Amino acid sequence: MKISRDWLQTFFEQELPPVQELADALTFHAFEIESVEGEVLDVKVTANRGHDCLSHLGIAKELSAILPIPLKPSVVGKVDFTGTDSLQIVIDDPTLCRRYIGAHIRGVKVGPSPAWLRERLESIGQKSINNVVDAANFVMFNIGQPLHAFDRNTLEARDEKVEIRVRNAQVGEKIVTLDDKEQSLTENMLMIVDGHSGALLGVAGVKGGKESGVSDTTTDLILESANFDGPSLRKTSRALKFRTDATQRFEQVISPELAAHGMRAFIELVLEVAGGELVGVVDEYPGAADMQTVSVSLAHINRALGLALSAEEVSTVFSRLGFTRQDGGEPSIFAVQVPRERLDVAIPEDLVEEVGRVIGYEKVPAIELPVASAVVSNENVARYATIREYLVSQGFSEVFTSVFAEASERAVSNKIGGDKPFLRSTLAAGLQDALERNVRNKDLLGIAQVKIFEIGTVWRGGEEKVEVAIAVEKIKKQKTQDEYQKELDEFVSRLSSTTRSIPSSPLPDVRYEPFSKYPFISRDIALWVSEGTSADEVLEVIRAHAGELLVRSATFDEFTKEGRTSYAFRLVFQSFDRTLLDEDANTRMESIYAAVKEKGWEVR
Repeated sequence: MKISRDWLQTFFEQELPPVQELADALTFHAFEIESVEGEVLDVKVTANRGHDCLSHLGIAKELSAILPIPLKPSVVGKVDFTGTDSLQIVIDDPTLCRRYIGAHIRGVKVGPSPAWLRERLESIGQKSINNVVDAANFVMFNIGQPLHAFDRNTLEARDEKVEIRVRNAQVGEKIVTLDDKEQSLTENMLMIVDGHSGALLGVAGVKGGKESGVSDTTTDLILESANFDGPSLRKTSRALKFRTDATQRFEQVISPELAAHGMRAFIELVLEVAGGELVGVVDEYPGAADMQTVSVSLAHINRALGLALSAEEVSTVFSRLGFTRQDGGEPSIFAVQVPRERLDVAIPEDLVEEVGRVIGYEKVPAIELPVASAVVSNENVARYATIREYLVSQGFSEVFTSVFAEASERAVSNKIGGDKPFLRSTLAAGLQDALERNVRNKDLLGIAQVKIFEIGTVWRGGEEKVEVAIAVEKIKKQKTQDEYQKELDEFVSRLSSTTRSIPSSPLPDVRYEPFSKYPFISRDIALWVSEGTSADEVLEVIRAHAGELLVRSATFDEFTKEGRTSYAFRLVFQSFDRTLLDEDANTRMESIYAAVKEKGWEVR
């Protein structure tokens, strides 16, 4: 999320440090910083803090606890929720909509936003639309509550009362959203509906409907501040291929209490920038949540962190975080009321983590890990590790192939690609493909025979299983088919009986490098040399005259006859920036021929 330092400053009386110092403070105590551009931080808020830190207020609270710099007293909350007969709210399923607050404002004038509001939104990359929509967006980015506004005159009024109903979509319903796209709806999608006419006003928490959108002719508004079920909205968002800033916040699950703060701020800002008067507010809150109390002992905190913090130091941390300690308990026990927006704090270990990150992880001492126990904690993991180690010691390389298949027993509900909509029932097809690909590149890889294996999950016979499969390149003229099959059967038999008493072999110290995406060219050269000349001596000459395009060279044949030795070498040429031509390889081979002839060696 983009966070403006100037915007953050509005929460503090004291001058904030420079933007890079703010970035460092957040990095070492809370969140990773994606980038810093001018006075704007791009903060990567972790999933467990999306419910309270996807806003400037949330980040301001973090900085207040970390730096520490006190926050200004809250100025939001002056609006009374005076009821009104002009609006009624109906929630069909309180588990999908835990709170819905509607406000009726009349006599507004929709138009351009004042300069300060446009500048605030533009500083974090948001486009100004009009004063009402901008007010909703500003409050959301300011304190984290998604908001929406409807044109009240598009709703059907009965006895001067309109009704907002929150219900699931019905079979066959469609809606045209604010971006002029018609969307087909399913029964599990939560909708905002005109309770009198049945007209669809918007997809709850995802996108507003075009027909009820705010325009330049709008004079009366229904403001919405609600709390929708995160998992339900996530499914709807994915199905409709919509992902808005509002959806992102609902998906992370936010406190229903935030809806009231959001509505008060929304009302105040709309009245300031668009005029009008507040008729009244309806707050439908079926099940208000109590504040949660979590307890932890000082001994538990110090034991977990390896520190010797005093009760006063811990108490100061909780105070800076806004955690209220309950009075009357033992001095060494901290029973704290957690702010309603901190949904991530529920157990003693959460409090320990809060203390650790606020005081600074660098103060937590480093200790050596205990010696690993010889007891196997997971037999399957140990078994596969043993098989993997054994196969590698026998010259095999491990591969990982796709779990998807063109046809099989089990179809994938949310398929990634259209060509493979099933889960594989065997490793064979993927392993065969991997074998063929590696055989084509074995010269480049510098191996005489491709031997690969895979340990992977398959779905067959209604069960999910893990299987081991191997594939070995058949070398022509090396063995008969019967000999080859017999050797393979014997190897499989040995593999099946593999246990943990099997000796392990140290892996070679190798360094992996990427190879070029462009095709390579192979050339063979065979020559006679005087007896006693080593293959390495010959290769040294070849490599010295082959040029930078030679990426691999190796001996593949050797024999001695009548006082002379014959060597055969395979040379592989490749470029990292273009496709080589035969001429490129031929030129380098001519250079090699000339060099070896100068040595008195005879090219065969």
